Amino acid sequence: MLGSLPDADARHLLKASRVNTYARRETLVREGDTSDTFHIVLDGRVAVRITRPSGETAIINILGPDEHFGEVSLLDEREPQRTASIIALERVRTLSIPASVFHELWERNPRLERLVTQLLVRRVDDLSAQLVEAMYDPLDRRVVRRIAALSVTYGGTAEQVTIPLTQDELAELVGGTRPSVNQVLGRLAQVGVIEVSRGRITVLDVAGLRKLAP
Repeated sequence: MLGSLPDADARHLLKASRVNTYARRETLVREGDTSDTFHIVLDGRVAVRITRPSGETAIINILGPDEHFGEVSLLDEREPQRTASIIALERVRTLSIPASVFHELWERNPRLERLVTQLLVRRVDDLSAQLVEAMYDPLDRRVVRRIAALSVTYGGTAEQVTIPLTQDELAELVGGTRPSVNQVLGRLAQVGVIEVSRGRITVLDVAGLRKLAP
């Protein structure tokens, strides 16, 4: 984003931005609230949680450092609403950019419009892939693929990774029930690729897990 701006505007953007710190399980933004800031995650991971028509909640994504949320606030000056709640899964720091400042700079820098469009296209592509997966892939495959993806989010290229999610949270993320997800985790533990303990899943063999997630 800063690379899209002249130096003076980049300094103005940074001056208007704010670094925020959140504790584990703290809510960063709430679904339905006014969306007036764009956030870039600096440290930690957050869950993107929505409310289903039934009233139940579902986690649709986990975001880590250098990822972002709040793009909708950059598109509309009429105080759009947050489409999801963002929950800190650990201690989190974000850089928040007021939408009003972004709109001001947008008028002088058309390249920012292209940048936001790219962000939104990427987000739509991710959500479309998740929808297709939820509709057509069996639960076993969804669980394995999600844990494999989370092993990258939490561990990068490490051979063993600890993912600090509860089984309830993983069930929300893959669109399954806790008992069904627990059965899949049990089978993965039996073949030695993961270990399950209270509030966390440890991937013991990242390469072996990925082979199970074509």
